[in-house]
Amino acid sequence: MGLFSFLKNKGAKLFGKKADVAAKEAEVKMSKADELKAEIARLGLNVNDLGIELCEQVIVSGTTETNAEREKVILALGNVEGVGSVDDQLTVTNPEPEAQFYTVQSGDSLSKIAKALYGDAMKYPEIFEANKPMLDHPDKIYPGQVLRIPQI
Repeated sequence: MGLFSFLKNKGAKLFGKKADVAAKEAEVKMSKADELKAEIARLGLNVNDLGIELCEQVIVSGTTETNAEREKVILALGNVEGVGSVDDQLTVTNPEPEAQFYTVQSGDSLSKIAKALYGDAMKYPEIFEANKPMLDHPDKIYPGQVLRIPQI
């Protein structure tokens, strides 16, 4: 549990463009918390009693089975444009070793990250697999994105 920081102006454009905000506010639509819950569901991440609250940060609560699932939920919420931090209040029923988080820099690739962190560029599939379903292709990472780096 804790507070995780993200780049607020980077990530998935889940909440729409700024120019569209006034038009969207006039329509009946999902709240931002509901949109974040829908994103967690779309990604197939399993959280019992998922709670999402927005204030100056996203506060997420509920129960997951593993730390990996917990970390993916944190990253799925934090890698959304407009989210600057995630307050993790999730409970894990079957704890396991935690992964470290890595913020992608300009010029990074999964193999470059694997070489730097594991000493072997060919270990990039480990990072890719650890970040599914948020990543759908190893080449689709961007500067400012935060990734899970599992212990191997």
